[in-house]
Amino acid sequence: MIPHRYNEETSLLLQQEQVIAAKTPLPWDQFWIILVLHFSQSLVFKTLAPFIPQLIKDIGVTNGDEQQVGYFVSFLDLSYYVPQTLVVLYWSRLSDRIGRKPVILTASFAIATTMISFGLSRTFRGLLVSRVICGAFNGESGVIKSMMMDITDATNLPKAYGYVPLPSMLAAIIGPLVGGSLSQPADRFPGIFGQSEFLKTYPYLLACAVPALCSAILWLVMYFRLKESALTKAPFLEMMKQWLSQRSYLKRSALSRDTLIGSLEANTEEVSSKSLSAILTPKVLTVAASSGTLTLFLVAINKLVPLFYATPIEFGGVSLDPPRIGVIFATAGFASGIFQFLFYARLHDRLGAHVIYMTGLGSSIPIILLFPVINALARAHGMSFATWLAIGVQHVLIIILDMCAPCIALFTRAAAPNRASIGATNGVVQLVSGAARIIAPVCAASFSYSMQEGRDAWLAFYFYMGLAFLAIGTSLALPRDPSLWEERD
Repeated sequence: MIPHRYNEETSLLLQQEQVIAAKTPLPWDQFWIILVLHFSQSLVFKTLAPFIPQLIKDIGVTNGDEQQVGYFVSFLDLSYYVPQTLVVLYWSRLSDRIGRKPVILTASFAIATTMISFGLSRTFRGLLVSRVICGAFNGESGVIKSMMMDITDATNLPKAYGYVPLPSMLAAIIGPLVGGSLSQPADRFPGIFGQSEFLKTYPYLLACAVPALCSAILWLVMYFRLKESALTKAPFLEMMKQWLSQRSYLKRSALSRDTLIGSLEANTEEVSSKSLSAILTPKVLTVAASSGTLTLFLVAINKLVPLFYATPIEFGGVSLDPPRIGVIFATAGFASGIFQFLFYARLHDRLGAHVIYMTGLGSSIPIILLFPVINALARAHGMSFATWLAIGVQHVLIIILDMCAPCIALFTRAAAPNRASIGATNGVVQLVSGAARIIAPVCAASFSYSMQEGRDAWLAFYFYMGLAFLAIGTSLALPRDPSLWEERD
């Protein structure tokens, strides 16, 4: 079901009051596809994480220098996030004109093809090209959120967000197991793959093929089953003809791209929304800043943890191999998904979004302090019970930190000037978060920098402390309850 259109001055609070007596059921005929999209998107990152450090070592780009691995891992992550951030607004606006479905199909095709090319790459340049293309054509993240808002209303959107951790949890379980177990299959399973010269030549192709196959199957499912959820759209061929026609006379007529967009939108039915300057209110900027700093810290921590595990003990890590890293991430992903699914809604009803958000940010400090503690225990006792206990406590704290993400979604909705501007508001927040994702992999490189001879081993942890306090500082302007922002004049 697609919600009815609302006048641009209609407040979200009034809409909620009008439908509070009758909650709309979730449209499962379409919502399950959105959940599978979340799974497919998460599976790529969770599959790559366990073996990326080893892959960097194998291709020889570091010339045997273990301390340089972190730099190249960060640069590889950066090659995905930079192009994705540069085009996030383009894909979001394009989905408003030609529909969500063509953009999602393009993204799934890009993921499938680039994951295969990534597994076939034997040079660092080939890895970079694959990730750049994937980032440039993957407009899923922002459009998926728009699709959720298209097919839900104020009565069932919170319930919809309650299901979102489930596909991420499954990806967090399956992805690390796939990446850790199916990388270098000829060495790990000589009885099955030991005779395959192809898999010896491309030892990471089998692991990359799993998310690629998932995206390919999902592409077929969406092509036949996914319904267009955008309220307005222009035919794609007509849009391209008009664009090419306007382009040929661009210099002579000085027509801007916005003029072309306006001419297309004039021929379509469209819900009125506020201008960009009207959307950039103090509330929206506050949420964008909080989301950006939270994303910066979350992504940086998620990049640091596998790097820390794979780094030799003498250089500040714990010397774990990809299979063990995969099991750790799979276990932690399962625990995080189950905890949020079972307890987040109850905690939210009892404590509120602000308390949960601040508690999650507060857990960031002990998370950082546990890195040197774990390394000290590994140096003194090896991978003993005490070392594994410290790793377990750290992941429990990360689970608490993960609960900040759904809170940001609630603040984003509350900050929107009206319902017609929710998509644009979400776009602003996604843009800031995308910029944070670009910076975050560079932050993880601080760990490799601090390991160099003559450097302070605590330098990286001081830096991460600064990121944590920055996230806490930007959150102080958030209201005690998102509903306080929805009480608009």
